[in-house]
Amino acid sequence: MKLILLVLAVTLPLVQVTKVKKCWGTLGTCRITCKDSEVFYVLCNAESKCCVDPKYVPVDTKPSNSTGSQR
Repeated sequence: MKLILLVLAVTLPLVQVTKVKKCWGTLGTCRITCKDSEVFYVLCNAESKCCVDPKYVPVDTKPSNSTGSQR
């Protein structure tokens, strides 16, 4: 019985889930570092970035004009 209590006392704190802060609607997650498959587009706060799957990040489809002149 003491062994079961010891195992529970050690494992219960390990399985507690921390609340994840969402961003970019609900498509992103605030983290200090993003996964390799994610990009960050905005900051959540001073310490964390909003990590979002690249398919949800808008892409600028306009051609860039490097000379600055209009044709």
